[in-house]
Amino acid sequence: SSKVRNMEVQSADGVAVLEDCMGFSLTKTISKVEEKLKKGVLPDCQDDDILSGVGNEMGTEAQIRFLKAKLRVTQEDLANIVFECRKKDDENQNLESRLKDTEEENTRLQRTISLQQSQTEKYKMLSQEANKKNEVLKQEVTALEKVLQ
Repeated sequence: SSKVRNMEVQSADGVAVLEDCMGFSLTKTISKVEEKLKKGVLPDCQDDDILSGVGNEMGTEAQIRFLKAKLRVTQEDLANIVFECRKKDDENQNLESRLKDTEEENTRLQRTISLQQSQTEKYKMLSQEANKKNEVLKQEVTALEKVLQ
């Protein structure tokens, strides 16, 4: 289909890998190609020819064996990519969980810091009041000592 041809394609060991596979169905694509072949209409993609000129020298059975082998390799590559994607998804979920835990811990620590800061301010005020009382009492003691002398 034209959408698939217009997608950016990256080559990996001779196998075309689509960069953006959203909405792409291998089953649908194979069915469409099979329908075209049954109708006698060959795909119009000369660039997508896997055999690239060697096919004319190969017999039909050899071409089928070659294409089946190529399909098997592509399926193995796809299975490996799916495995890696699942592994990355699991890793992402693990990291998201750790991030959530870290954010919760951060929120808890922020509350603790806020509580401790307010307690520190409270104790500073109490300390200042105690120091003022201490100064007043020292002055009274000094005055009383003078009276006693």
